Amino acid sequence: MEVLSLTVALVTIFGWCVLASRLERAGLTAPIVFVAAGFVFTEVAGLFDLQLEPELVKSIAEVTLVWILFSDASKVRLMQFERDLGTYVRLLGVGLPLTVALGTVVAITVLGFEPWAALLLGAALAPTDAALGASVMSNPRVPGPIRGALNVESGLNDGIATPIVLVAIAGVASDEGIAGVDSPGRAVLALVVGVVAGVVIGWLGGAVIKEARRRRWLSEELAGPAGLALALLAYTGALVVDGNGFVAAFVGGLVFGNVAGRGGDKEVYFVEQTGALASMICWLVFGALAVPMIGDHLSWSIVLYVALSLTLVRMLPVALALLGAGFGRYGVFFIGWFGPRGLASVVFALLALEGLHDDAGSDVVAVIALAVLVSVVVHGITAVPLANRFAATPKPAGDREEAP
Repeated sequence: MEVLSLTVALVTIFGWCVLASRLERAGLTAPIVFVAAGFVFTEVAGLFDLQLEPELVKSIAEVTLVWILFSDASKVRLMQFERDLGTYVRLLGVGLPLTVALGTVVAITVLGFEPWAALLLGAALAPTDAALGASVMSNPRVPGPIRGALNVESGLNDGIATPIVLVAIAGVASDEGIAGVDSPGRAVLALVVGVVAGVVIGWLGGAVIKEARRRRWLSEELAGPAGLALALLAYTGALVVDGNGFVAAFVGGLVFGNVAGRGGDKEVYFVEQTGALASMICWLVFGALAVPMIGDHLSWSIVLYVALSLTLVRMLPVALALLGAGFGRYGVFFIGWFGPRGLASVVFALLALEGLHDDAGSDVVAVIALAVLVSVVVHGITAVPLANRFAATPKPAGDREEAP
């Protein structure tokens, strides 16, 4: 049965890769296809029984998150970041914390969650995934500053939310008496160590690759695997010194991308492609494990929370953060609305499910699963028509230039 399950998964991945361009024109995306496939293979065909392999689920989620964090962070250049620093500080330094806080308060009020569980839910649903809206990122009608803001925000907010999620998981485990999970205080110390480890490994890796490329020691065929290994090295290196590997991967990618220079793009591209493959498996596992929980936990309070999470909880903090930034009312609305929840939230859900076990983590995972599913659909449907409105929306007097 295990060989058959693996074979079916590989056939699904191969089929999507071959037909992706055609299927995307029909409105289908990788998340929709793989989540549906995971659910059907488990609940209808009975091919998957991944609950028997919790370590496998944990490994898939962890490796996928490491590659996502490293590749996303490594694409952020400090010169580009400094150019629009004010916007990024507003979105990441004001909007994101407010989103986490508001999501936590709403979870306590609407769902009756305990504070740690509410914080876990609020942080897990705060990151956005611009990859789910490639049509927006590539649409020339969307002003350049807006596309840039959404792209950088989605690339960095999962890395910023990761420590909060991990501390919250530790808090839930402590309240529930679950063994094998660090205390919140120990988790915070691990974050600090992870930052240091990420800076050291990212700088050394970037400097070594840059020098090796200059001396023509670096084989072009092996440049990609070198970057892939470095991403995992940042993670495992932090674990060796009792640091947080996810934070180290994020910080390591950020430092590596700026130290290695333009030559590092090839290494990062390989990491990004490998992460895309891992993400397909993650969506498949998500459909198999998390989606079936929705029916067991579905209630009007969960539906209300999901609706608020995708609207008020995201859009109000963004509106407050961008006051006076000169984007115009429709630009602020678009940035606030276009915050699809994607792979980072899925990985956080899988980590919570594995770390907290079914009793403590299933309620949170069910809410995350429903939010991601709804987001995939509604943001996918509205992306193109809302983006096309920019061509017909006049720019108010005094607004900043928003030409692509």
